[in-house]
Amino acid sequence: MAFVLLGIGGPAAGIVRKLGEGPLTIGRGEHNGLRLPDAAVSRHHCVLEVDNGGIHLRDPGSFNGTYVNGARVSEALLRQGDEIRICTSLFRILDDQLDSDPDCRDAPAGATVVRTHRIEADPESPFELEQLARRLYRQERTRAELAALLELASALPPTSGFAEAKRTFLEAVFRIVPAERAALLMLDPSTGAMTASYGWKRGTGPVPPECVPESAVAHCLDEKAGVMAEVQGLANSLWLCPLPCNDGIAGVLALETTGGEEIKPRYREWLCAAGRIAGGLLLCQHELERLRRANQGLMAEMDARRLIVGDSAAIAAVKEQIVKAAPSDATVLITGETGVGKEPVARAIHAGSARAHGPFVAVNCAALSPTLLESDLFGHERGAFTGAVALKRGRMEAAAGGTLFLDEIGELDAGIQARLLRVLQEREFERVGGLTRLRADIRLIAATNRNLAEEVERGAFRKDLYYRINVVAIHVPPLRERRADIPLLAAHFLSLSSAPAARRLRGLSPKARRRMMAYDWPGNVRELQNAIEHAIVFSRGEWIEEEDLPESLLEPAAPESASEPGYYSSLREAKRRILLAALAESGGSQQEAARRLGLNPSHLSRLIRSLGLRSEAGSMR
Repeated sequence: MAFVLLGIGGPAAGIVRKLGEGPLTIGRGEHNGLRLPDAAVSRHHCVLEVDNGGIHLRDPGSFNGTYVNGARVSEALLRQGDEIRICTSLFRILDDQLDSDPDCRDAPAGATVVRTHRIEADPESPFELEQLARRLYRQERTRAELAALLELASALPPTSGFAEAKRTFLEAVFRIVPAERAALLMLDPSTGAMTASYGWKRGTGPVPPECVPESAVAHCLDEKAGVMAEVQGLANSLWLCPLPCNDGIAGVLALETTGGEEIKPRYREWLCAAGRIAGGLLLCQHELERLRRANQGLMAEMDARRLIVGDSAAIAAVKEQIVKAAPSDATVLITGETGVGKEPVARAIHAGSARAHGPFVAVNCAALSPTLLESDLFGHERGAFTGAVALKRGRMEAAAGGTLFLDEIGELDAGIQARLLRVLQEREFERVGGLTRLRADIRLIAATNRNLAEEVERGAFRKDLYYRINVVAIHVPPLRERRADIPLLAAHFLSLSSAPAARRLRGLSPKARRRMMAYDWPGNVRELQNAIEHAIVFSRGEWIEEEDLPESLLEPAAPESASEPGYYSSLREAKRRILLAALAESGGSQQEAARRLGLNPSHLSRLIRSLGLRSEAGSMR
């Protein structure tokens, strides 16, 4: 079994060394087989040796150590995929016989490289553009080939992204080189592997990329020169050309020719020159795209943490789903009871998506009649109905380039459901009373507190629309199922509401906290926010006390079907007797009665109101 040591990070990025031809010493000293010019690396840092099909690593005592998969080792038996860190350099062990990227088009069954040889380069280096230009000029091949190089050099830098850059590069290649199919492979720093990222076919353009045998790619990288590979099961030959950049290799271009034809030397030279021009730019664009994706993921995670308050296991699962769903454009269906916070989830998804800089337009489907909602969503033309005195652009147009959030989507009537289905299928719509088709450049996020599957069974909601919106489903649990988040939510709303009220409150008292933790919160997060705002109004000290909370928390209503019907009425009557007795002993003074009972006066006042004792309390004064 053959192995390759591939540099994937730090100063070692792009380095490729075959293992198995004797021990490979690594260090800062000149005598090493692999020299790392890093002051933190020891002169003789470590050694790799293949023995009986295995790779043995030995560190003779380097100062900064050798790490395998994050753990410092003095000796280790390495396997395919293991990562080795030597100071700031990162390497990965690869099996030279493994197939390429699993996402590319399937290779022929039993495909193996049977012959690989180096393309003989001209004595004058093919990577020197000036010398190449002189040669081409002398051989009178100036016009098409030199013009293509000049056009490539001028067209690549202004490209807006990796997709445009690789398309520009492959279009230039196919204008000059007589190849039938190509695959562009780029080094992925996160995995250390060459991935087939783009395919091209003459006369067709973009196609799924071919699988390229990894042994041929490894040979091309090791030699840093073009190679030809004949593959069993594949009628055509493969020509591989490296794309150099700075001191390493950015990627490999694999070209497939028809009938085993070889690429002529003139085209090899042109490919080497084009690779030198494009390699660094393609690598930069490829890395920028990877960083953009990573940044979107981080933004989604940050926004999920900022907009979705809580650290319970239930809410952590919701945040994880947000991070996964945000980068794509897939339609999302958010379910949960009223008040659980479905709109913050939608906003977090939008904030972490590629559409974050576009608008977020929210529509409450239950707030308008079907006629008004249709006009609000899709807009209307002038004269479409009585009162339509001017053209109106709808929310669908307002959300162009961003996200349209449809809250309570289960409330849509059948007509609007049909129109929305067409938007999702065709990505087009017309204004009410209009004939012009408009493009719907939106991402749809829907929310509901209903069980839409049951609504479909009842015939109240279209089955095809349900399947269209239920691409990614996120369920937000009710607050009673994540009680650990109540203190965090309370502190969050306290900080939001105390500033406008010009109050400096330190938090909840222990009794108030216990009362809130024991409550079931049928109104979920929205009810909790209202309770905190109520408590801020009634509080008089630095802490929110139990008696500052709403009466619904202090005096929970009796259940509709109590197992002991007389219990609640007896309890209420006992409270009445205790309060009346205390008021009588205090001569009708509520302050004194509260002191005797150990209650806050405001709490006593609310008990008097809730128990209907105002008249009795007033007559005792």
